Amino acid sequence: MNAPLPANATATLSADEIAGFHREGYALPRNPVYPAADFARLQATFEHLLADWIARGGRPEAMDVPHFYHPELMQWLLHPAVLDLVEPLIGPDIQLFSSHFICKPAGDGKRVPWHEDSAYWRGQWDPMEVVTVWLAIDDSDLGNGCMHVIPGSHRDGYSAYDAVEGAVFGSEIRKGSFDDHRAVPCILQAGQCSLHHAKTIHGSAANTSSRRRCGYTMRFISAAAKRAQVRNEPFQIYQARGRNLAGNALGDPTRANQAWISHYGWDPPKGH
Repeated sequence: MNAPLPANATATLSADEIAGFHREGYALPRNPVYPAADFARLQATFEHLLADWIARGGRPEAMDVPHFYHPELMQWLLHPAVLDLVEPLIGPDIQLFSSHFICKPAGDGKRVPWHEDSAYWRGQWDPMEVVTVWLAIDDSDLGNGCMHVIPGSHRDGYSAYDAVEGAVFGSEIRKGSFDDHRAVPCILQAGQCSLHHAKTIHGSAANTSSRRRCGYTMRFISAAAKRAQVRNEPFQIYQARGRNLAGNALGDPTRANQAWISHYGWDPPKGH
């Protein structure tokens, strides 16, 4: 059995963990991300949002950009404890790119095929220096389909892909183009997180267990990176800390993204 996590000692990255992230493309800090009371409030908020999402007919794995609809999530996305994890990796000028609840229900949770996040965002950022904080809402382990990463695979970020069916995403890195026997499982207790670079190859098995497995992906990028802006595009990014060095167009974190909601309603496009 895993040792209980401390109630209020939030996660930090040591110098060795920071070096390991740049070398291997991921990190696994030990302590929980948030103080216990803050995390408990996030869990309760998520349960409410999940029930509403399912009532609208959505798959639990597909709760993409929930902060566009529910700006109350910004209190966790922009929480100092999260930004203090990200800052040693990309610097003090940080923008929030996106977030996504990927919740695999017990029994029939879909697998996440091997992929690089950067492949979905090609051409959007220059440079592609996105860091994902993968927060465990539930315990995440080998039994219920935890994420696996391929160490050192963040050198490229744009592999060849083939179509797949029955998974969270519709494509997967071509078989034989990397060594999946080197995969490292990201085993997390609820409240802990992993961090990975946008170009790191990762994926996870289906959840056929009797336990749910949910993670909240919170994606951040250096504010020195320029985002390619599409005219009249309803997608928004937000200043999280420091200066807007690249002069990107920014959304208001206190308000729902009404342009997005008007365009897509409650059925957003399948994203990542």
